[in-house]
Amino acid sequence: MMKSRISPALILFLLSACAPASLAAATPAPTASLAESTRSVDSVPEHTKTALPAPAATNDIYTQNNISLPAPSCENGLTPSQTEGPYYTPDTPERQSLLETGMPGRVVRVVGYVLDANCQPLPNAWLDFWQADANGAYDNNGYTLRGHQFTDPQGRFFLETVIPGEYPGRTPHIHVKVRAAGSSNTLTSQLYFPDAAGNETDFIFSPALLVSMQESENGLLATFNFVITP
Repeated sequence: MMKSRISPALILFLLSACAPASLAAATPAPTASLAESTRSVDSVPEHTKTALPAPAATNDIYTQNNISLPAPSCENGLTPSQTEGPYYTPDTPERQSLLETGMPGRVVRVVGYVLDANCQPLPNAWLDFWQADANGAYDNNGYTLRGHQFTDPQGRFFLETVIPGEYPGRTPHIHVKVRAAGSSNTLTSQLYFPDAAGNETDFIFSPALLVSMQESENGLLATFNFVITP
């Protein structure tokens, strides 16, 4: 009987067909060239680019005006009350800026905190401001240079207005009413400006109610903290 012979080619074919699949899987995939791995963003197809988020907008009026307040201070104790005067008008518009187009006078921003007797900021405190214009005249028919606002979550207020003018017997001043949220106690007082000539002769003037003044990159800045009994 003749014996059959298996060719070498057939043996190699059978061995390759029986090779473990793990050998093929272990073969590393081709690596991208250095040129491909360092492509600029502009070379990436548009549909594969990830848009960067836009900078978050801020509604913080202090940030918008580049104003930084120091830590709350109430070293002078409770803010003294003063007369309301004859020109108060209730139900003023809610606004932080009393400026109007063509209004004469030097612009000033009055900023600070409303604090309790323990020097803790009072969020949502109500403040109502009113004043004479640069010529010393009040608007007693409308709401020019009159407006109310509420402190922010940090207990801060921000008022944009003009330096009021003098009128007979009175140095420049801004009237204000302040009340803590949910309280029935209202402080009525006035703010004064340092170096005003009329301060020495004004019979109502109090140095405890002087604002601190400085020139800022956005103009004149006045600072005052109200310390009240809620």
